[in-house]
Amino acid sequence: MATITREEALEYHKLQGKPGKISVIPTKPMLTQRDLSLAYTPGVAIPVLEIEQDADASYEYTAKGNLVAVLTNGTAILGLGDRGALAAKPVMEGKAVLFKRFADVDAIDIEVDSRDPDVVIQVARAISPSFGGINLEDIKAPECFYIEETLRSLLDIPVFHDDQHGTAIISGAALLNGLELVGKQIAEVKIVVSGAGASAISCAELMVKLGAKRENILLVDTRGVVYQGRQEGMNPYKERFAAETEARSLADAVRGADVFYGLSVKDILTPEMVKTMAERPLIFAMSNPDPEIRYELAKEARPDAIVATGRSDYPNQINNVLGFPFIFRGALDVRARTINDEMKVAASHALAALAKEDVPDSVLRAYNLESLKFGPDYIIPKPLDPRVLLWEAPAVARAAIESGVARKVIDIEEYRQQLAFRLGMGEQIRYYILNKAKSAPRLMRICFAEGEESKIIRAAYQIMDENIGEPILIGRADVICQKISDLGLSCTPRIIDPLHYERFEEYAQAFYLLRQRKGITLKDARQRILDPNVFGPMMVKMGDADAFVSGLTYDYPDVIRPALQIHHTKPGTQRAAGVYIMIVNDRTYLFTDATVNIDPSAEDLAEIACLAADFAQQLGIEPRVALLSFSNFGSTIHPLSLKVKKAVDLIRQRRPELMVDGEMQADTAVSPEIIQERYPFSRVSDANVLVFPSLESANIAYKLLARLGNAQAIGPILLGIGAPIHVLQTGEEVRNIVNIAAVAVMDAMSRQP
Repeated sequence: MATITREEALEYHKLQGKPGKISVIPTKPMLTQRDLSLAYTPGVAIPVLEIEQDADASYEYTAKGNLVAVLTNGTAILGLGDRGALAAKPVMEGKAVLFKRFADVDAIDIEVDSRDPDVVIQVARAISPSFGGINLEDIKAPECFYIEETLRSLLDIPVFHDDQHGTAIISGAALLNGLELVGKQIAEVKIVVSGAGASAISCAELMVKLGAKRENILLVDTRGVVYQGRQEGMNPYKERFAAETEARSLADAVRGADVFYGLSVKDILTPEMVKTMAERPLIFAMSNPDPEIRYELAKEARPDAIVATGRSDYPNQINNVLGFPFIFRGALDVRARTINDEMKVAASHALAALAKEDVPDSVLRAYNLESLKFGPDYIIPKPLDPRVLLWEAPAVARAAIESGVARKVIDIEEYRQQLAFRLGMGEQIRYYILNKAKSAPRLMRICFAEGEESKIIRAAYQIMDENIGEPILIGRADVICQKISDLGLSCTPRIIDPLHYERFEEYAQAFYLLRQRKGITLKDARQRILDPNVFGPMMVKMGDADAFVSGLTYDYPDVIRPALQIHHTKPGTQRAAGVYIMIVNDRTYLFTDATVNIDPSAEDLAEIACLAADFAQQLGIEPRVALLSFSNFGSTIHPLSLKVKKAVDLIRQRRPELMVDGEMQADTAVSPEIIQERYPFSRVSDANVLVFPSLESANIAYKLLARLGNAQAIGPILLGIGAPIHVLQTGEEVRNIVNIAAVAVMDAMSRQP
């Protein structure tokens, strides 16, 4: 798994001059005096009076119905132990952004500075009117059990300790599917749980709810098997699983066991122990980042085993992010009074069922798989599967309604459609690109022109650490190595100095042959090949690299001109073009062309639009293409608007399968309401690929949106070049250099035979 440096982690948490990971954004207009009067005094008095009369009105007039408190006292922070309330804040903010990122649930972190569980209960109870639910986090056992049980009895909103129930629900889904594959009945299997903390106890309890027999479960803690009559290290929660058994050690317990649940410490389960388990065992080694037994060792010892871990670099990842965002989504949307066992079981069954469905192409592309189907290496959905929201949240909502804890009864099919509308791509695009790059059959070699720059070196470190690709740094080895040392990085990227490269003369000769009829002599070629922006593309040409990235310290033409001279455009393509991925809140747009073609003709616009639409499909986005102008469908007759109209006609002739329309104004393109009211004949509504009539309009638009609209821009991404060549913006941040490198890898992968 990827390692994180101290410097990188601290920089991330103050990125762009904004400390922390969350902020508050108004959901209502705040532009006029009347807006302010409605938002606050005097207008705010009206909903106050309504809520006084009817408490449920708070769900209609405030954010309560979509707001969760992520509450801790910091007594069990990740694997760091008791570090206090304030130190837990980065973790709670992280949890809050996962709620938002995966299920569009707003969350606020609450750190309670007390180790007294009764104080935690008092605080949670006192603030509960503000929230639709409370997610308890990083509270040590056994206090966490007492706190959750007490709050559930006191409050009429969901209270959920994710450390307990999250892992239980996800692993429960994996258990159901794993047992189905090995042909065993849950009521008959022998189960061993290594660990007796909050998560382990909850996992064992949910197994019982799923059909396992309590007497078939052996709990093993640091003192050994939890057996009847044991006095040391016991508490009421362990007592529920005190077994009548002669087994005293983990080795004793796993002998003949069908299932192993690891929620303890790394390497505690040995290959020798695994060999004593029953035929076709399930081994869920979920300690993170280091499992109870390494995946490779488990499979080597028992090739017939189905193995799951908490890690993303092995099959069957048990990841809590498959649970809590969607469980709260469903609970909030029916205004549930609690999250009960029926809802947890429903979540497990929904995940188990989803794993048996046909996996969509977008998920296959994200993991670079030809196919993925239910089987020993796929018993649980992938964390980036967007369908989880559409399966799990409705299942939880239905269970809440059927078990009588929902205040609001909804039509589940209509609800599923509403959830689908929430599936804006947003940051998912970045994760998609990074995961696509990581899943390449082999590490793609990415050549960087500015290898001596600190930002490039730092990006190279991340690229290597996350297995995105194999960076090649062009520059002087002594300079680069010194900077690596100065930056405190532990990496050894490949470094090439053109002046001392063993194939220098071959490169010069090859470049000369390419440009000899363009005024280049062999002497000129030897000089030009020393330019990193020539040498890098030539590395791709000569098969020594798969992709080339430059532009951190160069102007755009300095990069693209030699790239076109060496590689030209792709076969069947007359023009190169540039596209930006613009992520605006939870929506994703492609802006083109903001970088290459200054004043494109109608023919150029048609080709640019097709290139951008094809790239959208590579990202798993179904393109809805709008060609922009100052005119709406002939409202203004002018040569500039007629050029755009002609481009639309050309696209329809060449690519009739594309969803494209224009000419139209920018607000028309992105506002379905305008299309519906004024232009219902348009073939495109809510466009996501925006083709601008000129470079200046596109460039201005993307920069204004990035600066004033807080949009995230990924790019520029070159399209139509004859090789994977990509350009950075001058002064780009390390994060975005990594993004472009991943795009370059994805581009290189798409060109592989």
